[in-house]
Amino acid sequence: MLNIFARASVSRVTDPIGAWLLRRGLTPNTVTVLGTVGSVAASLWFIPRGQLFTGAALVTAFVLFDLIDGAMARAQGGGTKFGAVLDASCDRIADGALFAAIAWWAFGADEHGLAAATLVSLVGAQVTSYVKARAEASGLSADGGLAERAERFIVALVGVGLHGLGVPYILPVALYLLAALVTITVVQRILAVSRAAKELGK
Repeated sequence: MLNIFARASVSRVTDPIGAWLLRRGLTPNTVTVLGTVGSVAASLWFIPRGQLFTGAALVTAFVLFDLIDGAMARAQGGGTKFGAVLDASCDRIADGALFAAIAWWAFGADEHGLAAATLVSLVGAQVTSYVKARAEASGLSADGGLAERAERFIVALVGVGLHGLGVPYILPVALYLLAALVTITVVQRILAVSRAAKELGK
């Protein structure tokens, strides 16, 4: 949902940055990989150790690379097919690392309910992306849903970061809400594929 409403505003900020990085000799694929490596490292190093605010802040910073590589691709006149596959693959890696790190911390803190909610979110996020990819490979549409990647990261990182600052109840609310939203999103995507298939008679 945020992809629809915030894209134009975000592009006004990221497009000049992307053009500047291109002039410095960087490529979109390089920025994609750097952002993913940084996000994975920050997730797996800080969050399981209980340094939740630091981990959330650093992951947020590296996730912004995903916006910048898109701006760089647009400045080049459009991305390559390999770049699109690399970007999607790196997104899944970063998603997995974040939610695995949160689950790791939750198990270590004997918060088994939070760990379960995080694992539901992890699996749901991967399935959400897979449904879209498989549908598009079959010539069908499966866009939209309550909790796409931007929403998932915002809810998870805000919850983790504020919990790290001592805000009470925020992390359980965030993780249980996210598990519910991700589950609903999977159902929404499958229903969207069903409608598209019926419209095309497939």
